[in-house]
Amino acid sequence: MNAATPTEPTPPKLEHLATLHVQVGPPQEVGDTPQGRRRVIPILGGTVTGPKLNGTILPGGADFQSIRSATYTDIHARYVIETTDGHRVYVENTGIRTGSAEDIAKLARGEKVDPSRIYFRSYPRFETAAPELSWLHEQIFIGTGARFPDHVELCFYRVC
Repeated sequence: MNAATPTEPTPPKLEHLATLHVQVGPPQEVGDTPQGRRRVIPILGGTVTGPKLNGTILPGGADFQSIRSATYTDIHARYVIETTDGHRVYVENTGIRTGSAEDIAKLARGEKVDPSRIYFRSYPRFETAAPELSWLHEQIFIGTGARFPDHVELCFYRVC
């Protein structure tokens, strides 16, 4: 009797949704709280370009950060995208950013750090009233990020 050979599970594929260039303002420092050093980064605007989603990022959002240690930051951004068709999409993007204490300190001071030295991953969730974009509610997405002195670059992918 032959035992069945187990098959390796097939990992999901990723499909590029869009790349976001998010313009940010100076951090608003709240200070050390029981949850870490709290800061709020205003979102001033930006662009969204990609095969599945295009538009602009409206001003008025923010990234609510909790710096847990010299190497680890919790990120929770909330903002609105207006598509080129005039539809609005609410985005909640939650993630983490980690790196060496030296590199994270440079980012906090607004200095440039090679993005490959920072682990910046997120999971965006979307809400919209536009029926033609309802598929955004029914999929899982992940993101990669890079922080620059005056902007953040996010690449969002659909998990297939």
